[in-house]
Amino acid sequence: MSEQSSPSGPLRESDSLKLTLRLRDLSPKTVTRFHLAPNAEARADLAQSLGAQKIRKLDFRGTVVAEGKHDWRLDGMLGATVVQECVITAEPVSTRIDTPVTRIFVRDMDEPSETETEIPEDDTREPLGPVIDPGVVMAEALALALPDYPRIDGAELPDSATDDLGEDERPNPFAALAALKKDTDQG
Repeated sequence: MSEQSSPSGPLRESDSLKLTLRLRDLSPKTVTRFHLAPNAEARADLAQSLGAQKIRKLDFRGTVVAEGKHDWRLDGMLGATVVQECVITAEPVSTRIDTPVTRIFVRDMDEPSETETEIPEDDTREPLGPVIDPGVVMAEALALALPDYPRIDGAELPDSATDDLGEDERPNPFAALAALKKDTDQG
């Protein structure tokens, strides 16, 4: 991890999946810039945890700034090239992801008290702890941006998997039971 200063604030860099920014070290009057470019080993670890075959490229850069008296805002840009398995052919599928990421870390965020709660409409809000880790935000944003069912261009399910059986063609389970009963009565 390295730190460089500039007129817009310090730049914190890391080639791993972690970049711990302690709140006590952040100035509310200064923009803190960050850049994560995980090395091959870190990308392989993240790929495994996400169920992907490989993460070829991964880059997350942005800023952390004070928002109000007690809250902090992280804005960044996530860029990644991820290889997943096609759900139809099992061949490798490469997906390019370029997505903006925003998180607002709120000091006095209401925590749900019930076991079942509704998901809030604003999913950028997070409870504020003693640290902000852009690496955690990067991994979460990447997981959310990956396609759930990656497919190679032109890959289609075989006709037998998509055939819609009509009402008359649907096998009757009671007919199968009747045939079994008939066989045991004759045997």
